[in-house]
Amino acid sequence: MFSIIQAAGWPIWPLIVSSILALAIVIERFATLVESKVAPKGLADTVIAVTQKGLPSKESLADLERNSMLGEVLASALSLLKTQPGATPEEMRAVVQTAGRAVAHRLEANMTILATVASSAPLMGLLGTVVGMIEIFGAQSAGTSGASNPAQLAQGISMALYNTAFGLMVAIPSLVFWRYFRARIDSYLLTLESGTERLLRHIHTNGKAPT
Repeated sequence: MFSIIQAAGWPIWPLIVSSILALAIVIERFATLVESKVAPKGLADTVIAVTQKGLPSKESLADLERNSMLGEVLASALSLLKTQPGATPEEMRAVVQTAGRAVAHRLEANMTILATVASSAPLMGLLGTVVGMIEIFGAQSAGTSGASNPAQLAQGISMALYNTAFGLMVAIPSLVFWRYFRARIDSYLLTLESGTERLLRHIHTNGKAPT
């Protein structure tokens, strides 16, 4: 492995750093974008069923907020209703939207970095290819009496090929994982929006949940 890195030359080091960064982000995203942490199944139904009997206690709301991201958004609406029983639908929707934006920001954390790695890795590989080509052309005039320098020629070819291949090896998985996580985040955001809308409709349809 070290011999490959040595043959690829200095242009491969930014690609190695990018690959480590991409791997760290992929692991972090898999650990974060878990259904139980974002939007557990049946949570919205459970909260709606509980509010039919009355507003949850402060302790229950705190537990709901810690339960998941969806629980955090739902708890924001119920907390406002508990502290301000006369809150208007517009006020509740504003609070929910603020909480939703904060949750969406956490869901999309590091996605821009992963997309940047996916788009820049081929360019970094191309940089290595260009540097390798310069080595090749330099080898043509480095020998005695116009003869090429075989060692420098081989080094230039290795640098060009290794950097091109490694750039694609970093870019392709990064792009695949970015698209996968992007679809997963969009699905979660739709679930969050649907669950919140159902709770707000339930509260508004019943006037206000009883205290």
